[in-house]
Amino acid sequence: MNFELFIARKVHFSKTAGDRQATPPAVRIAIIGITLGLATMLLSVAIIAGFKKEVRNKVIGFGAHIQITNFDNNTSYATKPIFVSDTLFDEIRFFPGIKHVERFATIPGLLKTENDSQGIVLKGIDENFDWTFFRKQLKEGEVITVVPEKTTTDVIISRYLANLFGLKCEDKFSAYFIQDYESNQIRARQFTIRGIYETGFLEYDKIFIYTDIKQVRRLNNWEDDAVSGLELFIVDHNQLDEIADQFYFHMIEKRDRAGNTFYARSIKELNPMIFNWLGLLDINVVIILVLMMAVSGFTMISGLLIIILERTNMIGILKALGQRNRSIRSVFLYISFFLIGKGMIWGNGIGLVICLIQYHFRIFKLNASDYYLDAVPIDLNFTNWLLINTGALTISLLMMLAPTYLISKINPARTIRFE
Repeated sequence: MNFELFIARKVHFSKTAGDRQATPPAVRIAIIGITLGLATMLLSVAIIAGFKKEVRNKVIGFGAHIQITNFDNNTSYATKPIFVSDTLFDEIRFFPGIKHVERFATIPGLLKTENDSQGIVLKGIDENFDWTFFRKQLKEGEVITVVPEKTTTDVIISRYLANLFGLKCEDKFSAYFIQDYESNQIRARQFTIRGIYETGFLEYDKIFIYTDIKQVRRLNNWEDDAVSGLELFIVDHNQLDEIADQFYFHMIEKRDRAGNTFYARSIKELNPMIFNWLGLLDINVVIILVLMMAVSGFTMISGLLIIILERTNMIGILKALGQRNRSIRSVFLYISFFLIGKGMIWGNGIGLVICLIQYHFRIFKLNASDYYLDAVPIDLNFTNWLLINTGALTISLLMMLAPTYLISKINPARTIRFE
């Protein structure tokens, strides 16, 4: 057996009461420091990663990864159309990195009753629309069915709007739209509520109502191949910037049958404030990790110094027997490894249990109007868990090198007589 490891095991796992008078409190404090530090780091990374993922998915659920619209459009939902042929649609659908493509059309309007009114955006979708996101957010009823052969007046509406106007599934309501802005000609449409969704993203919940794209085309007096734009979902979100740039240059030279220019933008360009804010959250994670590592590291340093001071007599004897400083330092590094390992086991246990409980039971709630989510999100994958543990172990052991240099200052002649 390795000599240094043998001595370290004897020292650390000693059961002699007189041999461990001061060590247990110091060891417990050091282990508790590592435990709390690692558990906090795991929770911090899981919560921040979960928060970013949930908010990002909600924004993408409403607007896709990439949107292709008319180059002349402004930020209003009253858009100028582009004309998309089946040939162009298939060309985009089979572009490398694209998972799904769907058409959409929007028109702003007003939902009004005797007591309340609310500006809304009627978003028309076709039979290719991917309902995966909204099925998860659906609170009542079901999603609408859009077929090419006929036009439906069914809609899904947010719970915010339903509560504001006292509506429920199967209720009918009227909405008003300006068909011609020059003459201010207003047209009314009656819709039937088939489903009620709630995302917690009030910025969108307050305005979006989803219906058949043919309804929006009629309100806008558009032809059958006219749309506000195309929404593209990609396979890998990490490649968003690269694919968005490729699409921008791929589409900018194309023209539709009316001579309109296509304008491709990523969801980051459409919502820069939200994604810049999410990017700043990474700074919070770094600060938390650094602070936790510092607190845990200095706690371990204090504990190891106490252990070294308690073992000065043993160190003196080993030096007198010819053991080198480097070998004795290795003994105490092994002891540090035992302490850090025990703290990491407890830290992983506590951190992962809390993550699992929150993930499945959503105990800790949030105010959706402030945080866009109704509960603290959790997203901890194996890669993040492995990186945190590897980093914590490596940095902790490196920090332990400093106190072991105290061993070289210990004089064997004095310490052998030390009790």
